[in-house]
Amino acid sequence: MSFSGFIVQLLNGLAGASSLFFVAAGLSLIFGVTRIVNFAHGSFFMVGIYIAYTLVERLGGGLGFWPALLLAAVAVGILGALIEMVLLRRIYKAPELFQLLATFALVLVIKDAVLYLWGPDELLGPRAPGLSGSVEILGRQFPSYDLFLIVVGPVVLGLLWLLLTRTRWGTLVRAATQDREMVSALGVNQAWLFTAVFALGAMLAGLGGALQLPREPATLEMDLNTIGSAFVVVVVGGMGSIPGAYAAALLIAEIKAICIWLGVVEIFGYSISFSKLTLVADFLVMAIVLVWRPWGLFGRPQAPSRYVGMQEEPLRKSSRTYVIAAAVLGLVLAAMPLFTAGSPYTTVLMIDLLIAALFAASLHFIMGPAGMHSFGHAAYFGLGAYGAALLVRSSGMPMELALVLAPLVAAAGAFIYGWFAVRLSGVYLAMLTLAFAQITWAITYQWDSFTGGSNGLTGVWPSGWLSDKRMYYWLTLVLVIAAVLWLRRVLFSPFGYTLRAGRDSALRADAIGIDVKRMQWTAFIIAGAAAGLAGSLYAFSKGSISPESLSVGKSVDGLVMVLLGGIQTLAGPVVGAVTFTWLHDTVARNTDYWRAMLGAIILLLVLLFPQGVAGFAKQLFDRLRGKISEAETKKVKA
Repeated sequence: MSFSGFIVQLLNGLAGASSLFFVAAGLSLIFGVTRIVNFAHGSFFMVGIYIAYTLVERLGGGLGFWPALLLAAVAVGILGALIEMVLLRRIYKAPELFQLLATFALVLVIKDAVLYLWGPDELLGPRAPGLSGSVEILGRQFPSYDLFLIVVGPVVLGLLWLLLTRTRWGTLVRAATQDREMVSALGVNQAWLFTAVFALGAMLAGLGGALQLPREPATLEMDLNTIGSAFVVVVVGGMGSIPGAYAAALLIAEIKAICIWLGVVEIFGYSISFSKLTLVADFLVMAIVLVWRPWGLFGRPQAPSRYVGMQEEPLRKSSRTYVIAAAVLGLVLAAMPLFTAGSPYTTVLMIDLLIAALFAASLHFIMGPAGMHSFGHAAYFGLGAYGAALLVRSSGMPMELALVLAPLVAAAGAFIYGWFAVRLSGVYLAMLTLAFAQITWAITYQWDSFTGGSNGLTGVWPSGWLSDKRMYYWLTLVLVIAAVLWLRRVLFSPFGYTLRAGRDSALRADAIGIDVKRMQWTAFIIAGAAAGLAGSLYAFSKGSISPESLSVGKSVDGLVMVLLGGIQTLAGPVVGAVTFTWLHDTVARNTDYWRAMLGAIILLLVLLFPQGVAGFAKQLFDRLRGKISEAETKKVKA
């Protein structure tokens, strides 16, 4: 831990901060004006580096290198403008979460498009002409190109500041950030303003990717890795604040650099590896900032939008027809293994569908009736899975008892995380849940002696009487149906009514004596226990568990399931889970470009059924029933 090493690491942090700032600035700009949480922004970063690689090859690595980087950024900006005009312009008035679902589908489509055009191999670009060497700083060599990046960051920040504060267009952008509906009422062409902002944000992300060409190879994993860090920077700095994004990028990059410099440190006889903290340092910073200052370092409370989306109808108890249909479906599911005795894979797939349905139902419990958006629900699924595996492996506990206690482990995690999360709302609450999930994932991923680290835990099999997959299917069916019915029963209890009252109007609920935060905290614990049960069933069905069960991808899958089915119906998460899991399995087995096909299907469903599959079916059924009632009324009058 020399002083020269410390200085070099700080400089590395500054170079990394500039690269991260480009992506975060574009994301912050887009969210500030359009209110879209653009999950595909990391894809623009990835496309930028791939296009830059191709242009540098075509134009040459000499004089053509720098124009190639700029042209790559412009190309990504044009791509962003096209996406905004063709897709996003149609869903601006939809609920924010449906916009998130559409941008997630774009991630899948863009990833497979890049795979088709450039292939699966890593692509390493040439050194930057004139900056391919290094300079000596305190006896250590430091890349000249990284010094260039350190300078570029503040220059771009200054140019953005001039654009937003010294031009009429910038004035309109800042006005739209404060109140976009009022800007439209004053006669400003809101559609073209949104397109210009989206194009600029995409161009910044593309520039950030293009500038990474001499530093790191282009890979297909850059999109999700980048968007996670960019979300953190934007939230820490304050949604919509460009200076906040730069300050947050500096803060996080320097903390990571210091962790690398510290390495392994002995504290009171214990060895602590600070370098491993780099996996989770940004999410730790975000969690601390959001608990201390919910709007970020430079942010301010978000102004409410006048676009409230679809009106939520009160939940009504099931009709006789619905109950009969559900009972028939239950009997069909119970008999399914008998009909598919010759296809063991079908039984395995049905177990996966049931587990996905319970996971989605638990997430819907806090998203729909409680109105709390969670981006980190996989934490409770993973805690339940690891709880079951560790109880069986470490203590020799019977599988049946572990299946009962594992959901309590997940509920304990929800008890702790929920206490902090319910103090926030909207995107900030969602990002705090993501931070907690990532912290849990990092601990699981690195605790080799306890959780098995990146390899996970194996040999987690059910008891002998459940070794037949059909028996395990029936056990899963009984537990999933019981858990879903329990969640449904809770929603029609006095607790469920108070929970929805707090969602619809926290001020009115508080005025009549309802402790809204306490109700939401309890909802977090209930949902965490249900997700933990799904996780424990998953662990025993697969015989193993890995850190992937706590990853961001698992949480995103849950969001997609809920939104695909419809957040405004109780059957929505179950329908969405079955639809998404079945589509994922079917498409992945029939084409190498399954992500693009799955993304296209999701986009089609979002555009055609913005209320979700189950929501559309319910709307259609209500419309038909209304026509029948109207026809019968006319007959009586006649």
